[in-house]
Amino acid sequence: MSGSPARPSSAPRSPLGLWWAGRQPAAGAAVMATGILSVGLHLTDYETLSRVALALAGAAWVALAAAGTPGALTAVAATTVLGTRVCMLGRHTLAEALLALAAVLWPVLLATVVRRWRRRMPGAVFLACVATQGLALLGAVVAKAEEAAWLAHSALVLFWLGLVLYCVALVLFDPRQVAEGAGDQWVAGGALAISALAGANLLTADAGDVGGLYLWNDDDTDVLRTVTVALLVLDLAWYAVLLVAEVRRPRPRYDVCRWATVFPMGMSAAATLSVAAAVDVPWLRGPGEVLLWVAVAAWLVVAAAAVTVARAALRSRAPR
Repeated sequence: MSGSPARPSSAPRSPLGLWWAGRQPAAGAAVMATGILSVGLHLTDYETLSRVALALAGAAWVALAAAGTPGALTAVAATTVLGTRVCMLGRHTLAEALLALAAVLWPVLLATVVRRWRRRMPGAVFLACVATQGLALLGAVVAKAEEAAWLAHSALVLFWLGLVLYCVALVLFDPRQVAEGAGDQWVAGGALAISALAGANLLTADAGDVGGLYLWNDDDTDVLRTVTVALLVLDLAWYAVLLVAEVRRPRPRYDVCRWATVFPMGMSAAATLSVAAAVDVPWLRGPGEVLLWVAVAAWLVVAAAAVTVARAALRSRAPR
């Protein structure tokens, strides 16, 4: 260490500021969790609750942006999830702006993350897939709203790229994290869920509001449908494995990574509901709603724990 004196801070940090600085890098997962619950509640016609969740997600996203949150792939994914719900609300211009922002951040942050990849990675390794599929998802939703065929085709390219990144991440993932992880091991399934959600929206992207885009021929549609259904099945299999691991080895202590448990739960629900509509399998809506309310319950538990921990941290930092 250097013997030079530390440079004085330009202004003292408040207890709230110190606490927030330590939470910023992982806080994007909380925005993702809240945003995807808003999407799921919208898909099940709980519009008031959906808008409340959207307001919370939007406020948290603005707070993160205003605080100068360090760049992370969770920021890209959170932006795309928020943009997806905003587009469903009919705010297409704002959704396009969020898509553009995410598209600018994505290659820079992805390159930074990939350079740090190594063996025995935690569940965060799958965020490369999540962020890429988030762009595919938002691209497909905006393409349908704006009748933009080029955007739908770009989203399809990102969809396949996201699956390649998932396969690479799976090789690097440490399987011991299933039993030992602090919460982000659930992203292994959540990445498949957002992939299935993106696939479902690509399937319906050519059913635009005016005349339809006619994006895919029959063979393309069959492949996309098969892959989307397979992704959902694999996601639900991961969900079962991770849930059993939680039951066999409970980890009740709060960790900020638990937000990375909630958003895959919500993503699985939204994916199930969307795939049910896209491939015309109505009976899937029932399981989708069950998964949604499980995710809502998990969100409430994690949010309550986060508030309790935050209060304790602020009290300990407060001047005496």
